[in-house]
Amino acid sequence: MVSTLEYEKPIIELKQKIDELKHFTSESDVDLTAEIKRLEERLTKLQEEVYASMKPWDRVQVARHAERPTTLDYIQLLMEDFVELHGDRLYGDDEAIVSGIARFDGRPVTIIGHQRGKDTKENIRRNFGMPHPEGYRKALRLMKQAEKFNRPVICFIDTKGAYPGKAAEERGQSEAIARNLYEMAGLTIPVICVVIGEGGSGGALALGVGNHLHMLENSTYSVISPEGAAAILWKDASKAKVAAETMKITAPDLKQLGIIDEIIPEVRGGAHLDVKRQAEYMREVLRASLAQLISMSKQELVQHRYEKFKKIGAYQSE
Repeated sequence: MVSTLEYEKPIIELKQKIDELKHFTSESDVDLTAEIKRLEERLTKLQEEVYASMKPWDRVQVARHAERPTTLDYIQLLMEDFVELHGDRLYGDDEAIVSGIARFDGRPVTIIGHQRGKDTKENIRRNFGMPHPEGYRKALRLMKQAEKFNRPVICFIDTKGAYPGKAAEERGQSEAIARNLYEMAGLTIPVICVVIGEGGSGGALALGVGNHLHMLENSTYSVISPEGAAAILWKDASKAKVAAETMKITAPDLKQLGIIDEIIPEVRGGAHLDVKRQAEYMREVLRASLAQLISMSKQELVQHRYEKFKKIGAYQSE
C-alpha cells in the first residue's frame, strides 16, 4: 500500500470517484460510460497540472517517501554479479552504507551508497541511513581499491546526514568525512554520484565529490534540512515549508546554479510508483556519463573534478 502525499490528494479523490462509478456500472443496469470518460480526461489533465507545478516542499516529501527506491533496489535492477564487501578494517561494518563490486553493462565497477530501511526493523538495522565514521572509512577503502584496479566508482546518495551521536563523534566522524572529501578529490578513476533521495549535509557530501553529480528529479541536496534551517532562522521548525522554498535544494534549482550535471527524470508521481522504469531512466544517464569519463586520462579526471568544484559558487555581477 503506497502512502498518499498531501499534494496528491485531489488526484486520489478523483481516482476513487472513477472507481466507484465503474463499480456501480458493473453492478447495475445504469450506463455511466460517458461520465467515466469525462472524469478520466479530467484526471489526466489534473495529473499533468499537479506534477508540473510541484513546490520544493512537495519534492522534499517525495524524496522522503517510505517506499522510495534505495541503493540496493537500484543495484538489483542496474548491476550484474554484485558482491557486497564489508568492514573498514579498523573498527567494524556499518550497514548504513552498502558497498561492493559489480558489472554495469559488462564493465566492472565499484558501487557505494547510503542504505536506509523501508520498515522500522530495517531502519534500526541501517541506522535510518545515517552512517557512522566506519561507514565512510569502508567507502574510502572501496574507493582506493577501485583506484588500484582501475574500476569506475558509482555512488548513490540518500541520507539525512551523518549520524551525530556521541559514539560516532568519539570515533572521528568529522575526520572521516573530511578524509573522504580530500581523497575523493584526487582519485584517478571516474567517479559518478547520483542523489536518489535526500542528500543531507556532510553525510551526503562524503560520497559526493565526483566528476559527475546527477540528481533524480524529486530528490534534494542541501547543507541542512528545511526543518533545521527553519529552527535556526526563525526558531520555528514548523516553517520548514518556507525554508524549502528559499534554500534552493531541489534538482531544478541546483541544475540552474551549476552544482549538478544532469537531472534524471522520474516516473510521474515519484520513483516509488515504477521502480523498474525509473532504473531504466537512470541507466541511460549512467551509461552516457561513464562513456564520457572513461575516455579521459587519469590527470584529466582529476583536473575535471577540480574545475567542476572550483566553479561552484562563482558568479559574474552584471
